Amino acid sequence: MVNIDDAIVARLESFGEKFEILVDPDLAADFRDPDKSDVIIEDVLAVEEIFKDVKKGDTASEESMNKIFQTKDKLEVASEILKKGHVQLTAQQKRNLQEGKRLFVINKIAREAINPQTGFPHPAQRIENAMNECKIHIDPFKSVDEQVKQVLKAIRVKIPIRLENVKMAVHLPGDSSGSAYSAIAKFGEILNEEWQDDGSWIAIVQMAGGLQDKFAAQMGKISGGKSETKLIK
Repeated sequence: MVNIDDAIVARLESFGEKFEILVDPDLAADFRDPDKSDVIIEDVLAVEEIFKDVKKGDTASEESMNKIFQTKDKLEVASEILKKGHVQLTAQQKRNLQEGKRLFVINKIAREAINPQTGFPHPAQRIENAMNECKIHIDPFKSVDEQVKQVLKAIRVKIPIRLENVKMAVHLPGDSSGSAYSAIAKFGEILNEEWQDDGSWIAIVQMAGGLQDKFAAQMGKISGGKSETKLIK
């Protein structure tokens, strides 16, 4: 648990009832982030108590908790307060959270989207520039997937872009094929594979469009520069 002196207040008001808890500011932000699921409420709380007024030290009654949350369990109530209530984050904390989520959104788009005119991915910097031109606001407490959809819709007026899977052909020497299976699994799915008369291996791999360059580089690394990759259109 966080030291009480370092804790901030999370507050929820509903049907005339007010509930407050003391929480770690950083862990509280992580707990509210839908893209982070490994933070438990016990670690976030400075004290396992539900207050109606933290400053006065007045605790909420079990009757009021049951009325609003349909439970008297303090951890369950605390979770709901943190998820749905207001957290007094500092301006710097909000900026840090927003910037972190922004980078996640940019990287996911760069990984999964392509330019439909060329079939190739956009560099992350081009995506970020388009977002800046569109003055896109990133919400630190909304999921990356939800915001990727919103960002793509907005930046299409600046650059041709869409989420799309592609098929890549890869040709490897026979002695590299064993290492290829585990490496390819990180990129996508092998749709077809075939051994050639000379002992080499050919496969068709389906993956997110933005992974083409990284895939080619990884195949080259595995094969000592002897691989061949090609986008199948």
